Amino acid sequence: MSDAEQRRLRWRLILGDSTQSMLGALSDEWQDREAAIAFLYDRDLQGQNIRGRNPQSSSDRQGSLDPSNLNVPDWINAIHELFPKKTIERLEKDALERYHLEEMVTNPDLLSRAQPSATLLKAVLRTKHLMNPAVLAMAKELVRKVVNQLLEKLARPVQSPFYGSVNRNHRSYVKIAKNFDAATTIRRNLKYYDRNRQQLIIQTPYFNSRIRQQVDRWQLIILVDESGSMMNSVIHSAITASIFWGIKSLKTHLCLFDTSVVDVTADCVDPVETLMKVQLGGGTDIGQAMGYAQTLIENPRRSIVILITDFYEGAIVDRLFSVTKQLIESGVTVLGLAALDEQANPSYDRAIAQRMVNLGAQVGAMTPGELANWVADKVK
Repeated sequence: MSDAEQRRLRWRLILGDSTQSMLGALSDEWQDREAAIAFLYDRDLQGQNIRGRNPQSSSDRQGSLDPSNLNVPDWINAIHELFPKKTIERLEKDALERYHLEEMVTNPDLLSRAQPSATLLKAVLRTKHLMNPAVLAMAKELVRKVVNQLLEKLARPVQSPFYGSVNRNHRSYVKIAKNFDAATTIRRNLKYYDRNRQQLIIQTPYFNSRIRQQVDRWQLIILVDESGSMMNSVIHSAITASIFWGIKSLKTHLCLFDTSVVDVTADCVDPVETLMKVQLGGGTDIGQAMGYAQTLIENPRRSIVILITDFYEGAIVDRLFSVTKQLIESGVTVLGLAALDEQANPSYDRAIAQRMVNLGAQVGAMTPGELANWVADKVK
């Protein structure tokens, strides 16, 4: 986009709809920016706050985080996705000080009534630096509720590839409910059917055995870009890493990075603690993160580095390629993931990703379940 076009769009955004005949229409993304700005600054024109009350009347101001009125969380998420860091800081400052939209980050009673949701989780993570200790504790419990919901949803598809499949050709004497073979049990106990009581008497229950995958302990190093656009990936990565942590055949590390690297492996067992340490935004130094992963490698041919990023490198890109080449030549398996949310919709720098592939890395977009299958296949 040319500088002139950028200036036109910015002036159109500042001056509003009344200048459309002179400055033209906005594209979809710029329309989203206009809506986010209007949500906040149109209050000067409308004389109302989030609930339609006069912003000068603090006694009757109320907020809502009910499912049908997630206005503030939706707005918080939108501005973090649409604007640069300095603009976000100004918008948040005006929202809190000028327009009194502080319920989201100052009112424990309001948070206690909030319904846990992915939208609310993202909003909490993006505003936790504004919260006082009492509200932060309440918000942390909301985060835990949403994380627990995601854990229940993701645990089975992530764990299944490592725990083997049912072997219906072999009988097991280990009586585990999930291995119960109902069909065989009924068929082989029909001779004990009691006609008078019309009941089947089970003398011998039958169970299937499982094919146990024999694997040596592999090292799994997960590097997660925590820049603002990677919110969904950070959330699902923390949860996926905690599930990997519980698999005995893997030694899992989890590291978050922007222009520095934070090793949160000690918190892998609790993804909530991991997420509460996330600092979204800032620059990106992927090469430095890969260099840190290199220092953790114990046995290159038993190591997998999973790089979760949008591949938009903010540092000298040659360092990223150099470290990647060294890792691959030593025998390390490198996987670059462009996305790690449930839909795995990719948005990334394709040129840098292609250079990584040319060096021998694998790059793709996977859901947590697909990632687990990929890792399980590598460690067989």
